[in-house]
Amino acid sequence: MADHTPQTPASTASGATGPAAATAVPRAAADAGVLPAVTLDDILGAQKLLSGVSRSTAMEGSRYLSGLVGAPVHFKCENLQRTGSFKIRGAYVRIAGLSAEERSCGVVAASAGNHAQGVALAASLLGVRSTVFMPEGAPLPKVAATRDYGAEVRLHGQVVDETLAAAQEYARETGAVFIHPFDHRDIIAGQGTVGLEILEQCPEVRTIVVGIGGGGLAAGVAVAVKAVRPDVRIIGVQAAGAAAYPPSLAAGRPVSIESPATMADGIKVGRPGDVPFGIIGDLVDEVRTVSEDALSSALLLCLERAKMVVEPAGASPVAALLSEPTAFQGPVVAVLSGGNVDPLLTQRILRHGMAAAGRYLSLRLRLTDRPGALATLLGVLSEADANVLDVSHVRTDPRLGITEAEVELHLETQGPEHCTEVGTALQKAGYTVIA
Repeated sequence: MADHTPQTPASTASGATGPAAATAVPRAAADAGVLPAVTLDDILGAQKLLSGVSRSTAMEGSRYLSGLVGAPVHFKCENLQRTGSFKIRGAYVRIAGLSAEERSCGVVAASAGNHAQGVALAASLLGVRSTVFMPEGAPLPKVAATRDYGAEVRLHGQVVDETLAAAQEYARETGAVFIHPFDHRDIIAGQGTVGLEILEQCPEVRTIVVGIGGGGLAAGVAVAVKAVRPDVRIIGVQAAGAAAYPPSLAAGRPVSIESPATMADGIKVGRPGDVPFGIIGDLVDEVRTVSEDALSSALLLCLERAKMVVEPAGASPVAALLSEPTAFQGPVVAVLSGGNVDPLLTQRILRHGMAAAGRYLSLRLRLTDRPGALATLLGVLSEADANVLDVSHVRTDPRLGITEAEVELHLETQGPEHCTEVGTALQKAGYTVIA
């Protein structure tokens, strides 16, 4: 891995498948004249520092979403960033700002994937030893990638909270500097460079939609954009099952939620960070929540329509646009924050997304158990253009009459209307659908 000459960063000199739930953000701190924890100068310094390190990622238009929204929609493709997510930006700025003595002790982080890889690569580029704690069930591709970027990986705990505790204990015992994934001003300054690039690439932007976990990315983008274009709306998006920001904003302070649950592990955070929370409370206009169905549908759309491999957290802004497209003033930029998704998880999510889009149909029906009965049924389905994925044929069951058989079918369809057409075709053919 090539060395990179370290520099000093400037900072050291809102779910449902219908309309997404939304939370307005209070502006008490801004009204009181309190300066933000991170400034535009910090982000400009970070941008200079990251020159030659992070990529200025592409911005791609989405014809399909533009049609839904009624205005241009663009993707900011951080899924194409080095290490597959925006995390390299903040990690590099944070580690570059360490003193020589701090660097000599190494750095430590805890992460299930994206932050782990960002820290590993940033530390390697800066010649700093890194140790990354990951949950024991972390996807093997992410573990392997983190090691390949130069980190020593230690698997500990079943959930990220246990992994985080282990990393912090390691920092206390060894003197290694703990690199927090979002709750530090250098991290936020680095992530804010995404906002500067959006303004350069789409100067006419009116709305930016960005996923929120702990809040580092959204906070950085908000500082950068609002300092230059205060008229641009910043909308944050959380998974409904892991939405700590709406209750925190209502309470006026970060509060924890119990057992956050979502497929979008990149934004599955139980408590907002103290530093980003203050910024988001000042500068983010709205926080929306989206359902798991919306997330899987968004991931499927990114893959099919945009040819983009995006993880569920990265697809959360797209999920918000799909949930209520008329709520966003265009031009809109949706930040695809990452593309690191386990292939096995991708398969499950895509199946879920196709089911949510009405492209899978599962049903059971009974027919007379005689030769050719199943072939006749399959002929009806063929005439209806339904693709049979799986058939389960049951002849022996106490519920069945002596001349009956039950068939369970899994079909691929063209959408909700086609599902209705298939059901109608079966009824016309004399079949009674049980479920």
